[in-house]
Amino acid sequence: MNNYTFFATISRMKYIERWALMRNSRPENLSEHAVEVSMIAHALCIIGNVRYGRHLDGERAALIGIYHDASEIITGDMPTPVKYYNEEIKHAYKTVERIAEDHLLERLPDDLRPAFSSIFKPNKDDEDEMYMRKLVKAADKLSALIKCIEEERSGNKEFITAQKSTLKALDKMKEECPEVKDFMDEFLNSYGNTLDELAL
Repeated sequence: MNNYTFFATISRMKYIERWALMRNSRPENLSEHAVEVSMIAHALCIIGNVRYGRHLDGERAALIGIYHDASEIITGDMPTPVKYYNEEIKHAYKTVERIAEDHLLERLPDDLRPAFSSIFKPNKDDEDEMYMRKLVKAADKLSALIKCIEEERSGNKEFITAQKSTLKALDKMKEECPEVKDFMDEFLNSYGNTLDELAL
């Protein structure tokens, strides 16, 4: 009997803590982050289709969101300031990520591997696919911003600088992707509210 370890390895996302170098009022693990990114990526695609006449596969975007940081099971969560310190480190880390993703895919049977490989590796010839993946990246940033907002509203000032840099990155994304602006304008304000406030 073969023993393929892909899904058992993926299930360990719940043990990878994000924001490890920062004081958190509530820890966040990679599984939680992946679910939030998936939901937001799906929403961004729906906004794109309904309001901007796009033809994006929201379900596929959600699936890509689930696996978008899976390589961190192997690499760990590298802090953003380190990851993007300069082009050389950024390029080196991207290479490490690709190697880690290949290592994960090797844990699947040969006949299933192509289907999962297409989740990890973009089809660069497909314009809609590349735009959808851009929205997944935006969803990743929005999830980070939501974390910063929630920490700030709980009285933790540790995330103030991260919030500013994340907003700056999202401002650039809004220029290319109006879906991001729509989500921020219509949904972002309620994050960090109490349950009673959300029920009003």
